[in-house]
Amino acid sequence: MTPRPEVLTVGETMVLVAPAVAEPLESAIAFHLDPGGAESNVAAHLAALGTPAAWASAVGDDALGRRLLRQVREHGVDTAWVRRDASAPTGLYVKDPGNGVQYYRAGSAASRLEPAFVDTLPIADVRLVHVSGITPALSGSCDALIDAILDRAAAAGVPVSFDVNLRASLWPSADAAARRLLALAARADVVFVGLDEAQALWGAQTPDHVRGLLPDVRELVVKDGAVGATSYERGAEGVHVPALVVDVVEVVGAGDAFAAGYLHAMLRGAAPDERLRAGHERAVLTIADTADVPRGTR
Repeated sequence: MTPRPEVLTVGETMVLVAPAVAEPLESAIAFHLDPGGAESNVAAHLAALGTPAAWASAVGDDALGRRLLRQVREHGVDTAWVRRDASAPTGLYVKDPGNGVQYYRAGSAASRLEPAFVDTLPIADVRLVHVSGITPALSGSCDALIDAILDRAAAAGVPVSFDVNLRASLWPSADAAARRLLALAARADVVFVGLDEAQALWGAQTPDHVRGLLPDVRELVVKDGAVGATSYERGAEGVHVPALVVDVVEVVGAGDAFAAGYLHAMLRGAAPDERLRAGHERAVLTIADTADVPRGTR
């Protein structure tokens, strides 16, 4: 029996097609099909660490959607709040190691989610809700859904974790992304953002600059790739922990792993430096693999 979730994540997950070994997509022969989505990745890493987690979304009522649900459940994630949509497909994306990713998600089942979906979610019954800046970029209805989640969580006194997770190609303009993502981050209790994202969105050059843009967020984490990460708690100085050294295979998904490691430690009362270290330790598992949540990861 799946444990009652402590964390609820909400957002699109697609089927990820990736070469079985780290080689270019053009020449690869064998492939894996795995779940790939920021929020379900976080849920899967949390479950592996021992924090019961649920993922809520929509998938197509198709073979890829059924496969995706089964695989997410195999990671120990509760999928009871995932809707099956017979009139829209499950999204898909393809990893090309060393050359990024290609998305096939237009018109997906998850992009059709709307504010009423929040009425089906157990927000008042969890310790934390986790969302990302990908969801509001998927469609107008998904944008409104994020506001509904934040409103419902605030009313229930449940903190919200928000990963900026910039996907520039999904936004109509850079200005639209900058304004909306800053506004959403300001409403969250815990915010994760890469320094490179903050530079692209708001011209921020340092973690302290990012803190200046989000002074009232209870807990802000600014990640700077191989340099490390800095966290700021309200009323306290920033804490920096260097990144761990690892041979890089593919960095896509590392931010989700970091967030899960950090949140797991936070929910268990760890100090800021311990939270950052837990994030780094989780991230290196994904950086060294082609899957967003490496098979057999615990």
